[in-house]
Amino acid sequence: MKNKNQFSKVQHMWVFAMFDLPTETKEQRKEYAHFRKALIADGFCMLQFSVYARFCESRAHGETFQRHIENILPPAGQVRVLMVTDKQFGMMANFIGHHSKPSEEPPNQLLLF
Repeated sequence: MKNKNQFSKVQHMWVFAMFDLPTETKEQRKEYAHFRKALIADGFCMLQFSVYARFCESRAHGETFQRHIENILPPAGQVRVLMVTDKQFGMMANFIGHHSKPSEEPPNQLLLF
């Protein structure tokens, strides 16, 4: 029988938003900034340039954020959304230079708005 902690690592999800958006014109830069600020307002944090992630307590919760991303898509560029379990996220290798660093931890408590 799985313990509760093991089960939750499979149920809890991380939603990734990865994007390449044009920034050649003033309008494109404005759309880029609007998209990025909307992700941050939704609780996403930057993992790398143009790669943002957010912890969710379930797949259904993650799908809500995926639909929201679909609603705020800029008119040009490419956006990808990926959901992985907390367990999969925890197995990610993270290197800075030649040194490894542990992956980010999920938040200790969920924020309710």
